[in-house]
Amino acid sequence: MLSVLAPVAAGLAAGLSLIVAIGAQNAFVLRQGLRREHVLPVVLVCAASDLVLIAAGTAGLGALVTGAPVLLAVVRWGGAAFLLALAALAARRALRPGNLDPAAGAGATSARSAVGTSLALTWLNPHVYLDTVLLLGSLAAGYAAAHGAGAVGTGAARWLFGAGAMVASVVWFTALGYGARLLAPVFARPGAWRVLDGAIAVVMATIGVSLVLGG
Repeated sequence: MLSVLAPVAAGLAAGLSLIVAIGAQNAFVLRQGLRREHVLPVVLVCAASDLVLIAAGTAGLGALVTGAPVLLAVVRWGGAAFLLALAALAARRALRPGNLDPAAGAGATSARSAVGTSLALTWLNPHVYLDTVLLLGSLAAGYAAAHGAGAVGTGAARWLFGAGAMVASVVWFTALGYGARLLAPVFARPGAWRVLDGAIAVVMATIGVSLVLGG
């Protein structure tokens, strides 16, 4: 049992260390959770996308991705444009903040728009590929090489590590989306939304500019 739980725990820890960070995807999930708008589809899209990408990285797709410069360039420039546009919208909201009223319809986004934004923030953001396909894939392979000679074997250790990272993703997005409502009293004040949207604008603009500059 220990030989099975150890790689899962290692993958869980590695996944949380990479996923629990201030980024464009997390910022959007947090905002939807605070507004209580389409939280379930947003969480499902982000978690399911991560599961696919982590599985791809665990299977060794990272080496193939790094060998496709044209694909990387398309994702880089498309992601930069999208993130900078979202940064501008967040900055505009920060200048004209509202308050948190779940019953209010003003400014509400449609389910299609929320899902589309979630997909774009995942699949058009090269940083997501870096964390899931490249870094977690490399960590899974490295862990399997170092610890896979025991009862579970190298291949099984790699996939158990990947499974732990997948659990981390599901737990994190669920907690972020549905736990955000605990902060509702704080975000009942317009000033709190000004700070949140200002922070989102800075994060997304920083990532977008880093992509333009080749970061």
